[in-house]
Amino acid sequence: MEVLACIKRVPDTGSRIVLTEDKQDIDTSNLGFTMSPHEECAVEAAIELTQSHGGTATALTLGPDEATEQVRTALAMQADEAVLLETDGSEWGAIDTAQAIAEHVRNRDEELDLLLFGNESADAGNYQVGVRVAHELDLPCVTGIKSLTVEDGTAIAKREVSGGSEVYEVELPAVISVKEGLNEPRYPSIRSKMAAQRHDVERNEPERTAAVGLEKIRLETPEQSEGSAEILGEGPEAVDNVMEVLSNDLEVL
Repeated sequence: MEVLACIKRVPDTGSRIVLTEDKQDIDTSNLGFTMSPHEECAVEAAIELTQSHGGTATALTLGPDEATEQVRTALAMQADEAVLLETDGSEWGAIDTAQAIAEHVRNRDEELDLLLFGNESADAGNYQVGVRVAHELDLPCVTGIKSLTVEDGTAIAKREVSGGSEVYEVELPAVISVKEGLNEPRYPSIRSKMAAQRHDVERNEPERTAAVGLEKIRLETPEQSEGSAEILGEGPEAVDNVMEVLSNDLEVL
């Protein structure tokens, strides 16, 4: 199997996000970067599938030179190949990104059996790129997947829904976007990380189509809700106060 896992360089999840003064970008001077959690599962799935069925697992990202850090992480996880669609670091929308990925797929020497995406990136969360790549390449697409197997040229994908699950069977080649929890991404060893630093990363410079899409006006950080805690007392002396809160304020008794 030839499997391509597409990943994105995003700020560390849980980091404090600070905006630039013009509110057009994120101040990255004190910010770390990582791979989106959903996409870690996509990389793990690509590796597991190729280890079971044979073939090549390739990790691809679009971004500046610094994004090689993320594809090297995928190599350290035991992906076979890595590709950087190198940009100048400016923001690319979902339309341009999808067209660049689709063009790379068309120009590959080997045809792909499966393209894996995270269901959404941890920063923008637009749910767009995987679907748009499938449209560009005229491939079947299933999103929001929490279970994935491949049998006899068919991908069997399961999506959780309220009250149960939906199961899709699609012929390969296909595009699948996966969610965190699909698997448990492996933690690369120090030796694997060192080997990944020596591995070649294929570099291409995609053409930007300047397609019309969403227009960014400015960024805003969500308001932080300030919570407070009231100590109702200590030991048995607090019982009366706790009972009063449960009865009168929360009305649960």
